[in-house]
Amino acid sequence: MILEIALLTIRPGEAAAFETAFREAQRIIQSMPGYIRHELQRCLEDDRRYALLVWWETLEAHTEGFRGSPEYQQWRALLHHFYDPFPTVKHFVPVAGVPA
Repeated sequence: MILEIALLTIRPGEAAAFETAFREAQRIIQSMPGYIRHELQRCLEDDRRYALLVWWETLEAHTEGFRGSPEYQQWRALLHHFYDPFPTVKHFVPVAGVPA
């Protein structure tokens, strides 16, 4: 299992619109092969910052399957214009605290 983490900074005044768009966009990602689950969390100290966590069966399910799909273009159109700057996405594997 792979955990994708993206730290998102949303343009000033756009947080509510972003959250509305994300509710629609999450249906896209939930339909993708290899998707397990996701969480979107808002930062308490800075309400323009979010952490998007997505669990995938494999790295390729995200990097090739999702990002290479026509559905990704819909995801992009719904969400990418909210980001400033564009987020860096990293992938993680469990090493402690979670049963293998």
